[in-house]
Amino acid sequence: MGVSILSILYIIGAVTFIMGLKMMSHPASARNGNIVAGIGMLAAIFGTIFLFRNGDGSLLKNHGWIFWGIAVGSVIGVLAARKVKMTAMPEMVSLFNGLGGASATLISLVEFNHLAGKNFPPEQAAPGVMAILFSGVILGNITFSGSVIAWGKLSGRVKDFAFKGQHIVNIILLLASIGLSFYLGANLGSGNTMLLFYSVFALTMVYGILFVMPIGGADMPVVISLLNSLSGLSASCGGFLYDNKVVFTGGILVGAAGTILTVLMCKAMNRSLLNVLVGSFGGGGAAAGKKEQGSYKEITLNDSAVIMSFANKVMVVPGYGLAVAQAQHTCHELQKMLEAKGVEVKYAIHPVAGRMPGHMNVLLAEADVSYDKLIEMEQANEEFPSVDVVLVLGANDVVNPAAKTDPSSPIYGMPILDVGQAKNVIIVKRSMKPGYAGIENDLFFQPKSSMLFGDAKKVLKDLVGEIKNL
Repeated sequence: MGVSILSILYIIGAVTFIMGLKMMSHPASARNGNIVAGIGMLAAIFGTIFLFRNGDGSLLKNHGWIFWGIAVGSVIGVLAARKVKMTAMPEMVSLFNGLGGASATLISLVEFNHLAGKNFPPEQAAPGVMAILFSGVILGNITFSGSVIAWGKLSGRVKDFAFKGQHIVNIILLLASIGLSFYLGANLGSGNTMLLFYSVFALTMVYGILFVMPIGGADMPVVISLLNSLSGLSASCGGFLYDNKVVFTGGILVGAAGTILTVLMCKAMNRSLLNVLVGSFGGGGAAAGKKEQGSYKEITLNDSAVIMSFANKVMVVPGYGLAVAQAQHTCHELQKMLEAKGVEVKYAIHPVAGRMPGHMNVLLAEADVSYDKLIEMEQANEEFPSVDVVLVLGANDVVNPAAKTDPSSPIYGMPILDVGQAKNVIIVKRSMKPGYAGIENDLFFQPKSSMLFGDAKKVLKDLVGEIKNL
């Protein structure tokens, strides 16, 4: 009876995962989607703890250790989620990806040591089992080490690093890991079994580090999405090993969703995934190159307030600078004030703006900006010619005309927001320094563009004050 109830709970869990994922496709239902999927996960967890039976028919033991682990993890997760700033959300997502990969790796390590202790009985160490086990190690380790490096790069603790022939070294490391796995799977029980197994572990750890180290700039959201996909695939390996349908289903959903998102983001950048992984554009300022630029012009707060107040249509282009300044609520306040004056306000969202997929959508949703106000790149580009003022808040690479006009630029060919088609462009930045991709922005020097220097939150507060006084 217990087994049948457990199967039902697994089905419920799988269905809620799918429902939750569907609900997350729209900001209005995303929160409820998380809750629905969480309820399904809780049902699957407690069903496994109390109803799962081992091969000998016995129930799981060590409930004290299990619940102690759940309690510790829950406390850490809740505290981390509550304290994390919106600016640090990409780093947190990277860590979550890494922890998912680490879990899959640990499962494979435990199972391999378990089988080694039994001298690899044929009925338990079948080729299919070993293939899944090694896949868990390879995918999980790459996800873990790569995500840790991504976290370090996003938080500014790790710098971009590359050396001549690095891609060849990476390929050798990956092929060596796969080759050793095949060899070990065919020669289980030999004298150097454990040495070879941990060699695979070490090689994949190094590969994950070197795989992410040279990638930076505008490519980081794509890498995070790819690592998210790998974390799901590695988790599905654990579901295979333990014949746990709900873990397998959840892992496959994450893997498939992450893969689709990665492909869509590459399409938005007009680049292939291979080009992202091998090309490594935006990996530091050295790639930007130097060229002579004209002069830029500044605009005062008062002039900015006047232009925006008497405009018919204003388009806001949010970027990572908005997140750094935590200015999303002030931006929403500016929007409401302009709308009270009869100005139409919208937000143009580039697919890779920020440091993770959907970063700007999450940021503005936190400030209760209506989803209807957020428009995608294609629609925004159609509307820019009719826009009176574009307010660029901390965005850089996604509005850089060099992507369309300069074949020597590392971002050449990447679709951008054509803000230069608007009548006026006001760019809020702390300084004239290049953006995260380390590339000089030609937009700053165009006749229609004006620079408004300062912290985004302070500038927006001052703009609100100026507009009130008009």
